Amino acid sequence: MPRKPVIGINTDFHAANHQRPAYSVLAAGYFDCIHAAGGIPMIVPPIVGDDDDLNCILDQFDGFVLVGGADLDPRRDGFMLHPSVRHMDPRREVFDRRLMDLIASRRMPVFGIGAGMQLLNVSQGGNLLLHIPEDRPDALPHKDPQDEAHRHGLCVELGSLMERVYGDGEIRVNSRHHMAVDDVAPGFAITARSPDGIVEAIESIQDGWFAMGTQFHPESRSASALDMRIFEEFIAGITGDVVLQSDMRLVA
Repeated sequence: MPRKPVIGINTDFHAANHQRPAYSVLAAGYFDCIHAAGGIPMIVPPIVGDDDDLNCILDQFDGFVLVGGADLDPRRDGFMLHPSVRHMDPRREVFDRRLMDLIASRRMPVFGIGAGMQLLNVSQGGNLLLHIPEDRPDALPHKDPQDEAHRHGLCVELGSLMERVYGDGEIRVNSRHHMAVDDVAPGFAITARSPDGIVEAIESIQDGWFAMGTQFHPESRSASALDMRIFEEFIAGITGDVVLQSDMRLVA
């Protein structure tokens, strides 16, 4: 029986305060979806150590899922801070950025979700819209504080992994973000947008690197059964059953 791929998953982090100790946390949907798709999930907390420690950890994995969470600090990428930014804990962000750099240097298969996709994009030279309501005032709502299951339509690009997942039927995905990819990183293509043009998925078009991201959350309780196919495609890409099309030349 073929060995199942081992998939690393980062975690969120909450610093200690006077009421509780510091702790890491991870929504079960991430590891449940990886396991259901045929992978073996392994959780990686934001350790404080050098790159030798991180490389030792990454040696154990066949791929990595970068999870969602609060906002990346735009000042780390040379942009001004927007008042709407809800900061990711600095310990997690520093760790995640180091982790992403090592994943990219290894060309390790990676799937970024939500803030994980945003990190994938900025780490490779792209940038972000810091607040959709201001940067794209004509955009449809991408976050409803009163509805955790808020959804909108999805338009996929032909020849992409997203098209393989969803086909040409009517698609709706969950949405709970105020930041989004603006300029896509070199070597990546935009493979799904919401009807207002906001980027919802990216894929690598580089030979030798299986990398992808979704702004929406296929692991969430508000996801559809069809969304699970994204994890299956990710695992299949690692095992060699499918590859992203490196000749795809989609434009932003």
